[in-house]
Amino acid sequence: MRLNRSALRSSPTQVGRSSCDRSRRRLRPVAAIFAFATITCSPGVSLADEGGVSFWIPGLYGSLAATPQVPGWSIGFVDLYNPVSASGNVAAAREITINKFSTTVNVNFNLNLKANPNLILANPTYVFATPVFGGQFALSMAGAYGRSIAELNGTLTATAGPLTAMRQGTIEDGRDVFSDLYPEATLRWNRGVNSWMIYGMGDIPVGTYNSANLANGSIGHGAVDTGVGYTYFDPQTGHEFSAVTGLTYNLVNPSTGYQNGIDWHLDWGASQFVTKTLQIGAVGYVYNQLTSDRGCLQVLCPFESRTLGVGPQLGIIIPGASMQTYLNFKAYWDFDTRDRASGMSAWFTLAFSPNPPAHESAPPPILTKAAPHN
Repeated sequence: MRLNRSALRSSPTQVGRSSCDRSRRRLRPVAAIFAFATITCSPGVSLADEGGVSFWIPGLYGSLAATPQVPGWSIGFVDLYNPVSASGNVAAAREITINKFSTTVNVNFNLNLKANPNLILANPTYVFATPVFGGQFALSMAGAYGRSIAELNGTLTATAGPLTAMRQGTIEDGRDVFSDLYPEATLRWNRGVNSWMIYGMGDIPVGTYNSANLANGSIGHGAVDTGVGYTYFDPQTGHEFSAVTGLTYNLVNPSTGYQNGIDWHLDWGASQFVTKTLQIGAVGYVYNQLTSDRGCLQVLCPFESRTLGVGPQLGIIIPGASMQTYLNFKAYWDFDTRDRASGMSAWFTLAFSPNPPAHESAPPPILTKAAPHN
């Protein structure tokens, strides 16, 4: 998840050089925050697929996702608070994993799962000034550190032939965790009010993980995600709309032999710049698992996650002498959720990026053909 990835650099338009040009230069850093496309580090109980946890965290991208950035180094930080809960299949799947029940047993369950993770994610990004295929190329590497807290309570009974095992009561787990690492490459193009991008990212499973732990900082397996994005932004009117969609392919978890299915996700954001430095709007996402998991307990399969979310957003740009600061707050509430924990998530982003060039009387080609970014 690359917090700074969207350093908004609006594309040149046929307006005068005065207030609109200055407005565009100030708005560019806004995009710098929504991309954080690697927040995949949420603790192992908070999202989808195996145990209700997915590589992709819905909401990683948002407004201005595809807009170009200012070349050079930038960095973004995201404080992600994500209290969620689940019952039924999701809670049972987690209980089965930590107690290592065989996938051939018969299971009856009456369980509830709660998770309350709080993570700080950092995402340094380098944007290259030299065009690549006529677009703007950028690389980033994200990671996170925080506190993962989870609780599982209820009763699970597993029967295999004449043998019966029962687990009743409450399991609590809380620990400080490191996330996996999330490398990402993006390529953006821009023409007028339209920007496009393609991206590719992955999961390097080096974070805090043990399949017997209820709370983790890693998903325990590698993953690859790729997709495309689009942003419409008119600096004259302040109207903005962005959408990013992609697919996730998950590798097998070597600790459990479990493999999540293929996931499809769509993140969107719509906003209005009411002033040159103040942005308000709405955000949302759709997440749907396209293929079933492999290795799950027979009574739980097919295990296919789905959720939708929507909420408000607020963004503030703070100009500086050499760097621009962008603050953003957005929140989501889940609905129509299946086979994954649900609740709400609150994202607070702080991003720093270079100031755009002081004068742009003759915008360089990268502004007219640069690759869009979130």
